[in-house]
Amino acid sequence: MAVLSMKKINICAMKKDRKAVLEELQSLGAVEIQTDGVEDDVFKKMNTATQRGKYEKRVANADRALEILQQYAPESTSMLDSLKGRREVKNINYVQLVEDRRRYNGIVKNIIDKDKEISNLNSAISKSELSIESLRPWVDMDIPINTSGTKHTDVILGSMAPGLTEDMIREMISSRQPDIQGYDVKVISTDKDQTCIFVIALKNISGKVEEALRSEGFTRMSFFSKRTPKDKIEKYRREISEYKQNIQSLSDEISSYADNREDIKLLSDYYRIRADKYQVLGELLQSKSTFVITGYILEQDSAKVEKILNERFSLMVEITDVPQEETAPVKLHNKKVFASAEGVLNSFGLPGKGEMDPTAPMSLFYIFLFGLMLSDAAYGLIIFLACAIILKKFPKMDEALAKSIRLFMYCGISTLVWGVLFGGYFGDLITVVSRVFFHHEVTIKPLWFAPLDDPMRLLVFSLLFGLIHLFGGLALKGYMCLKKKDFVGFFADVIPWFLLIGGLVLMLMPTELFASIAQTSFNFPGWLKTTSYAMAIVGAAVIVVMSGRSHKNPALRLALGLYDIYNLTGWLSDLLSYSRLLALGLATGVIAQVVNQMGSMVGDSVFGVIVFILVFIIGHTFNLAINMLGAYVHTCRLQYVEFFGKFYEGGGIAFNPFREKTKYVDIVDQK
Repeated sequence: MAVLSMKKINICAMKKDRKAVLEELQSLGAVEIQTDGVEDDVFKKMNTATQRGKYEKRVANADRALEILQQYAPESTSMLDSLKGRREVKNINYVQLVEDRRRYNGIVKNIIDKDKEISNLNSAISKSELSIESLRPWVDMDIPINTSGTKHTDVILGSMAPGLTEDMIREMISSRQPDIQGYDVKVISTDKDQTCIFVIALKNISGKVEEALRSEGFTRMSFFSKRTPKDKIEKYRREISEYKQNIQSLSDEISSYADNREDIKLLSDYYRIRADKYQVLGELLQSKSTFVITGYILEQDSAKVEKILNERFSLMVEITDVPQEETAPVKLHNKKVFASAEGVLNSFGLPGKGEMDPTAPMSLFYIFLFGLMLSDAAYGLIIFLACAIILKKFPKMDEALAKSIRLFMYCGISTLVWGVLFGGYFGDLITVVSRVFFHHEVTIKPLWFAPLDDPMRLLVFSLLFGLIHLFGGLALKGYMCLKKKDFVGFFADVIPWFLLIGGLVLMLMPTELFASIAQTSFNFPGWLKTTSYAMAIVGAAVIVVMSGRSHKNPALRLALGLYDIYNLTGWLSDLLSYSRLLALGLATGVIAQVVNQMGSMVGDSVFGVIVFILVFIIGHTFNLAINMLGAYVHTCRLQYVEFFGKFYEGGGIAFNPFREKTKYVDIVDQK
């Protein structure tokens, strides 16, 4: 368990080399560049927004082209593809694509342009289909739509309210214009939305006829064409057919670019790397002929980076200790078993300045408590085998995901061990199957005890494990005090609580209350009882006297000390939280037994076997999933609240070196 030592790096180089130096640092991926430099009369920051925006647009275009390809030529994927990790591309292939990037930019442009054409054609199809629907009520009219009349007559085409007849329309006109004569009305069609009408009238009265109709809600037909409605509909249908043929042709052209999918992914990552470079470039302080880079680097990488930079460029590199007033970023380094729990720690917070890395002890407690909560040997074996197979089959998966799966693999081993100790194998599956289907009951006895038969015993051990967990957190606080040479804090804030809590526990153990809960009685000798009283009294006295030691006022110091004693309730609350170990452990076994009993209710028959198998698969899958989730959540809570609450604050910032951040591929050196 360690927080890797961090150094400060300062680079001063010629301005003409700034892009090359940045590209080298980006390739090395070892330096976190600070971008909070302050400009002055000599050193200024360069505005790279335009260039960065150009590359970001290229990234967006490449990603858009990939989305379009996925739409027209889907890439076959499976649920496990996310575990494969990113494709590795050799540096020589990457360089070759960079040299040929203009051709691939053209491919990206073609894909996007053809997709836009398809979108336009689809819009045209929708518009034509809408026009067809609008013309459908007029399909029985056998004159051109733009017919306006004859030398002496006018034609009026339009729609009115639904359900009207010719006589009703004539009455409407007569009621509005009773004195006019010389017009005729014909209903072309009527439906639930409108009545389409054809009106012919003498020119000298057509205006009055239309005015009367408008008073009754008449609307002129919006189409204008020299064709009849039927011919116009046929024209639209021919256009739709042509549009669809063009769409199919364009779709085939887009699909033909599917072989370039991986190259487009690499192109996207190339521009993504370039955009990152120009973003950092815009934050560097530059004079007329030089530029400076300030940042952080791991001590173990500093010599290598300094050597490479000095060999390839004319510059000055200075490696120094991180100033006391600065907070350096954090990089953890743990052995594989402990590193698997780094994700749990990251979710809470990395170590703050001066804090230790608690990953190793936390991971051991995490694995131990997770297994105790799930505590079924069969479930543990399933988890272990599933995680081990995934890790073996997908060695290149994302590092963070691999750590999480490896953690669950270790938790599976812990669950297997606890299951053997408690005698749980899919609950009481062996007993139920042997009794119902083989008529001879077989039982595998637990190596320790069965929690369902003796829950109070499990409760006592849960609280014992909880006390060990809490004392472990307090011990780490003591370790941190000694590491900082804070001996007063060690003897005033750590040792007294060990004495007080330990003394109170020893005082409780011989009591009848404890005997009734633990079903075990303790009869301590007199000297041990006296020692327990002395431990509690000394611990309480030191806490009262020393808790407020930073204040000079004796009364205030005493008041703060007495208030700190009240923290005993916090210890009690934390300790009782470990009863969840009992609750989760019993829940797994009880649900498993219920599933087994439900499956065996049909009895010993072929149908009964089928029912049992179905209930077994569904029930135990649910039980494993829900209790695995419960064990994960509650184990995290015990770490975050009870364990970390005794010594750990967190708040550190992760080390984020300037590197080639890619989305689709990993660029590796040629070997």
